[in-house]
Amino acid sequence: MGAQPDTTRLFLALWPIEPVRDQLRAWRDAWTWPRGATPVDASKLHVTLHFLGNQPTARLPEFLDGFQVPFEPFDLQFGRPALQRSGIAWIEPHSEPQGLLDLHARLSDALLALGLVPEARAYRPHVTMARRANGAVMPAAGPAIDWAVTHYALVASHAGTYTVLREYR
Repeated sequence: MGAQPDTTRLFLALWPIEPVRDQLRAWRDAWTWPRGATPVDASKLHVTLHFLGNQPTARLPEFLDGFQVPFEPFDLQFGRPALQRSGIAWIEPHSEPQGLLDLHARLSDALLALGLVPEARAYRPHVTMARRANGAVMPAAGPAIDWAVTHYALVASHAGTYTVLREYR
């Protein structure tokens, strides 16, 4: 579903630096994809913190400032592939560090302060590797990814392109 007139489709994410993106790409390429699967383009690999959906474009300046929250860098180690019944293939972190959980909670508070409602379902961090991937063969192992998270981003999605609007450090 695309953006409505005068709206922008937004999400908050951990946005990888190039060496981490390269490791994520290697994980994606280690899977055996069935016909019809749609692997995620490497430029779009990320960890969603909060999906905001279509928001009034006029509120972008407010959002750009409103999503600046206290943030302590943390390490995130990836290496567990998973295939959901819905056909989404992803990799999960080995654990959820307290720094990630704190950032997610602070951003939930920022959403509420801006009059937005965070998703009700439990947060499950992951990097989506492909969609429509039922029948994919997961790799037994991939490269160990040790992601030193030093920033997060507000990202706009339009016509299949992601644009980082602001990075928060």
